[in-house]
Amino acid sequence: MRGIQVSEYVKGPKDLKITELPDPEPKPNQYLIEVHAAAANFFDILQIQGKYQNQPPFPWVSGAEFSGVVVATPTDSKSKPRFPVGSRVFGASQGAYATRVCAAEHELLAVPAGWSFTDAAGLFVTAPTSYGALVQRAGVRAGDWVLVHAAAGGVGLAAVQVAKAFGATVVATAGSARKLEVARRFGADHVVDYRDAAWPDRVRALTPGGRGVDVVYDPVGLVDKSTKCVAWNGRVLVVGFAAGAIEKVAMNKVLLKNISLVGIHWGAYAKFEPQTIPVVWNGIARLIEQGKFRGTVFSDREFVGLESIPDALLALGGRETWGKVVVKIPQPGETKL
Repeated sequence: MRGIQVSEYVKGPKDLKITELPDPEPKPNQYLIEVHAAAANFFDILQIQGKYQNQPPFPWVSGAEFSGVVVATPTDSKSKPRFPVGSRVFGASQGAYATRVCAAEHELLAVPAGWSFTDAAGLFVTAPTSYGALVQRAGVRAGDWVLVHAAAGGVGLAAVQVAKAFGATVVATAGSARKLEVARRFGADHVVDYRDAAWPDRVRALTPGGRGVDVVYDPVGLVDKSTKCVAWNGRVLVVGFAAGAIEKVAMNKVLLKNISLVGIHWGAYAKFEPQTIPVVWNGIARLIEQGKFRGTVFSDREFVGLESIPDALLALGGRETWGKVVVKIPQPGETKL
């Protein structure tokens, strides 16, 4: 197979090289997948630099999120495998930046009917994070006003769609006219540029009677400023810190407005609350079937082939993109067109 193998940490994506490698050998509990698309994530950049919390022993193939076709099923299965050979699947497992990858059954799901490999490759991380946060943790409901920060990002566009599907009014923030336009296209009712220092006042002014929003979805690190535009009994979801710093919050405002600060660590559900995982995915599947949730693949520029992965990661890291950045991976003999 061909893949991007890391034998030593690099300064950045431009240092990544595509090489010919032996096909990966699945463990007895793993499937072998022919990769048709792979998604770019910020943690992929951190990992190749040696800065991520999960660093495999050298050498390892980079990338984690993918979609493709099952070419071999687990050998230790005593029953019929959930995904027979030929099944279209998506998932997450180390080694996605290659033409083949191994993954265990719990790391895979079936590609939704009517979805392309490209759309499905960007679903495994963002959709459950946003659905789990808004539905399981914040209890979003019809009539809520929901503020989604970085609304044109991967988790942001997923959050916009989930909140709208549950009957909420969505206020989206982003840092460019193009990203605000994208947020509107995916369902946001109102958009606010958070480069404007007065954005909390603008958000609050949009709400009925200036009461503030009921839910804040924050993958950036804007909790403290968001408390200025949160309603009484508001729920603030701490999703991440894309701004780069772990912020400090003035807790007196949390007390005075009866605010609930709620964390969401989707990756830890497999360890601490595995019973919730199928509940979340079943909920997402219903939204897809109802036409209320669609793929969020960045389409302003196309990335095709393993050779384009460095450029995809650079574009992602440079905040030049929106939604999910996905690279199409043609198989041997397939055209890149």
